[in-house]
Amino acid sequence: MIGTTFALMMIFIVIGIPVAYSIIGSGIIFLLSTGMKPLTLVCQRLVNGLDSFPLLAVPLFILVGELMDSGGISRRMVKWAESLVGWLPGGLGIVTIVSCALFAALTGSGPATVAAIGGIMIPSLVENGYSKETSAGLVAAAGALGPIIPPSIPMIIYGVTMSISIPKMFIGGIIPGLLIAGFLVIVNSIIALKHPEILKHKGKKFTFEEFLKNTWSALGALMIPVIILGGIYGGIFTPTEAAAIGVVYALFIGLFVYREVKIRDLPRVLIKSMETAAMVNFIIAAANLLSWIMSVTKVSTKVVNFLMTFVSNKATYLLVLMLLLFFVGALMDTVAAIIIIAPIIVPLGVKLGLDPLHLGMVFVINLVIGYVTPPFGYNLFTACSITGLRFDKIVKGVLPFLIIEMGAVMLFAYVPILTTWLPRLIMGN
Repeated sequence: MIGTTFALMMIFIVIGIPVAYSIIGSGIIFLLSTGMKPLTLVCQRLVNGLDSFPLLAVPLFILVGELMDSGGISRRMVKWAESLVGWLPGGLGIVTIVSCALFAALTGSGPATVAAIGGIMIPSLVENGYSKETSAGLVAAAGALGPIIPPSIPMIIYGVTMSISIPKMFIGGIIPGLLIAGFLVIVNSIIALKHPEILKHKGKKFTFEEFLKNTWSALGALMIPVIILGGIYGGIFTPTEAAAIGVVYALFIGLFVYREVKIRDLPRVLIKSMETAAMVNFIIAAANLLSWIMSVTKVSTKVVNFLMTFVSNKATYLLVLMLLLFFVGALMDTVAAIIIIAPIIVPLGVKLGLDPLHLGMVFVINLVIGYVTPPFGYNLFTACSITGLRFDKIVKGVLPFLIIEMGAVMLFAYVPILTTWLPRLIMGN
């Protein structure tokens, strides 16, 4: 019966029923057909699914991102990045990647990063010799840094779902995020070297005085990740408390320092944040019902025992996991994929002797690359909306960057020290 329940859930999702309703609907059908519990269990599980202090960080970090986006932060960071690396060959592309990495450290959202940085940088990239397709593809790929460089909402969801330390996951995302940014810079440089029309548009070299001036202008934004992550890693506050401090700080610099957030803007920002947070939390609440069903039916144990018949070593398991998540990440919402799939497939990796933190990092990063994987990558649709290009043109532009990101995920999977060394160094075992 549990197999039928999962099949129904996937059918509901494929035909366009929202993920939360698909989970609840298939769960109710399971309860009715088995007669295991009264339907009051559904309400109880929905409430219990949100009864978690770490989950409060999700709407708060979403609000931080919206406040940053409304406060002109992206323009200041782009100017700072331009004074730092804009003079290099293909410098404007590097500026785009650096700006996305910085904005990622503020919002933790891929689509928000694409929208904020893409709206500023894509017209400039096109004016400086990049094709519109490559410009959109670069921004879409760099936007995937959002949920990898901490703070990261998918990491919070995974940590709560699989009982993994969220601060350790945040730290574990730093090296992969920086490496992916570096790989994107290399691909951008290769593209620039192959296109003379890009190389001839060399940005002006800023003086040290101008760099200091731009640093001072962007300092309020640059301090946010330092305050949030420094406080978490220093043991001063939890990720949830850090998110609340981030909201207060973002309000302060937006209203009183930069004065680019107006009081009249706050209702719109709050409503948009609530809409996004409600969607995420509804999926989390619904997934608690699914988790109960999987626990009662021992589906995880059955799947592990089945997979053990042909997945007998770490290397094979990681390959199967990569292929599965590349596919799922392109088709399913990241939050839903974490909640539905992780409890089923991750226990096998732990049983084979893989580090739970390493598995969590690989799981999240792989799904995040789905943001730029056709046919349903969020970042690709965001790039379509801000450029007006057809979807196939965006896919063509993102392809070289997507290939290097997929290669990076495989590297993180088979070289676990890249995701586990820094958390152990800072926080110990």
